[in-house]
Amino acid sequence: MARRLNPWRWVVLGLAALYFLVPLAASVVFTVDVPGQGVSFDAYREIVSTAGFGSSLLLSLELALATIALVLLLMVPAMVALRLGAPRLRPVVEVVCSLPLVVPPIAFVAGISTVLKWGPEYLSRTPLFETFVAVQNPDFPFVLVLAYVVMALPFVYRALDSGLRAIDVRTLVEAARSCGAPWAQALLRAVLPNLRGALLNAAFLTLALVLGEFTVAQLLGFQPFAVWIYSVGGSQAQLSVAVSVLSLLVTWALLLALAGVGGRNRTASSRG
Repeated sequence: MARRLNPWRWVVLGLAALYFLVPLAASVVFTVDVPGQGVSFDAYREIVSTAGFGSSLLLSLELALATIALVLLLMVPAMVALRLGAPRLRPVVEVVCSLPLVVPPIAFVAGISTVLKWGPEYLSRTPLFETFVAVQNPDFPFVLVLAYVVMALPFVYRALDSGLRAIDVRTLVEAARSCGAPWAQALLRAVLPNLRGALLNAAFLTLALVLGEFTVAQLLGFQPFAVWIYSVGGSQAQLSVAVSVLSLLVTWALLLALAGVGGRNRTASSRG
């Protein structure tokens, strides 16, 4: 039975590869094929030399790192505590973490904009006024990090939940506690090493979300990499497609680099 199903598996994988790779290959050919000149990479050279390329990409990477750190810092202890102390609340937490999937991004941004406009007007004489100003700093808009954390909750929750289901958290924590480890050390030394795959998956999804997010950043008036791509690639067709291809390649390269780091860590821990 397995031998009969194996060829169909390769057929499905081949069709999926064609579905994704053929449009990408056609886009690459369109960007490098100049009528009357042959193959030319001027479109890609123009992107790299365009003002704002490095700064917008760096900003997106900084936002992604901050979002990953903050969402994991919030979700990992909460998920472990939920599994150990209040498993009956799991459906409630699951519904709350899934809400960003059903809230339209336009409505989400409208709510954020309302709060940002309301804060300076009514809190101008309080210390919170400086907070509202600081989170909207164009050099590093922390308000985008907060928004991305909310948007990443459904994906991070699923990744961590599947990882926690695969291990016996209670036994690991009780073993660490019986050896005299405090709660924080039990979490860091006993639970997190067994959640490496789930943490890596959560980081993958969050990184892809932040690098590709456009609506929130555009409507709030900031310019990370996705917004820069839109502003640069809207004037010329060939340049626009080249920018989209470059965005995909940058995202894939970062995900592969993150996977490589995770793979080396797993190899080192297995040898140790």
